[in-house]
Amino acid sequence: MKRNIVLSVLLFFLSFLLMAQPVEEVVESQVEVRVAALKGPTAMGLVELMEKGEENYSFTLEASPDAIVPLLAKGEVDIAAIPANLAAVIYNNTKNVKVIAVNTLGVLYLVGSGNEMIDSRGDLLGKTIYSAGKGSTPQYALESILSALSLEVGKDVFVEWKSEHAECVAALAKDPEALAMLPQPFATSALVQNSSFSVVLDLNGLWKSINGTPLITGCAVVRADFAESHPEAVEKFLRRYEESVEWVNGNTDEASVLIEKYGIIKAAIASKALPFCNIVCITGDEMKRDLTPYLESLYRSNPKSVGGTVPGEDFWF
Repeated sequence: MKRNIVLSVLLFFLSFLLMAQPVEEVVESQVEVRVAALKGPTAMGLVELMEKGEENYSFTLEASPDAIVPLLAKGEVDIAAIPANLAAVIYNNTKNVKVIAVNTLGVLYLVGSGNEMIDSRGDLLGKTIYSAGKGSTPQYALESILSALSLEVGKDVFVEWKSEHAECVAALAKDPEALAMLPQPFATSALVQNSSFSVVLDLNGLWKSINGTPLITGCAVVRADFAESHPEAVEKFLRRYEESVEWVNGNTDEASVLIEKYGIIKAAIASKALPFCNIVCITGDEMKRDLTPYLESLYRSNPKSVGGTVPGEDFWF
């Protein structure tokens, strides 16, 4: 009799333990995850996940990184898709973010009037380049490329910084001898608006030929305190993010409709631009392998571009 009682008690506790684990997983999966992204390729890769409407995810889309930084600082978002160099700056200033994925590779192109491709350093001599993005990835990437080509800004090449991409397009229309550096999907938008414009140089390919590693535009970061408290929720988000990116890249027409629905860019532009937006979801060792040399290159060009130093091991999720 005693043996049966003991056995019954053991079976009860065993069944309780077996049942407890799934309950914990359900609780963890329902952790609210607040996500912010920029209206561009970093948000385009999220639209499938946004459309699913899973109840524990909420999304904020902003036009400028300056709008996302305070949301992270005040703990009003948990995960943010932002420029890769900005992630390093925030880390160096606060130590309260960890990078969880590279989400956008190079998206920078030189656009000109006419169809003459830029094939050599000499083709850039004396050129004026209109660009937006001073103090962020476009500036640091362009300056690094020009330096590698032994072209001095202000002497060999002249860069005029504008506040937004539309100003660059307008300036190029008035100055057909100049060039405009535009990211996707804005480069495609410019080509659609003006049939005399064409892409004359893929800066992403040039960067890789110079550095041997890809140009990185954006990454996703998580608040360090959120990652520490809810690592399973972060892992689950990454799995869903990867699925969303794969769907967007594999379903251009359907994804373009959603991209317009969420106010990112018109579907007609998105459908043409998506193949050139280099939307990815790279995590783990590959993320570190690609992002580290990019940040090191920016540091060599301008230490301030990454917040004064290349982030250490604690930067990686």
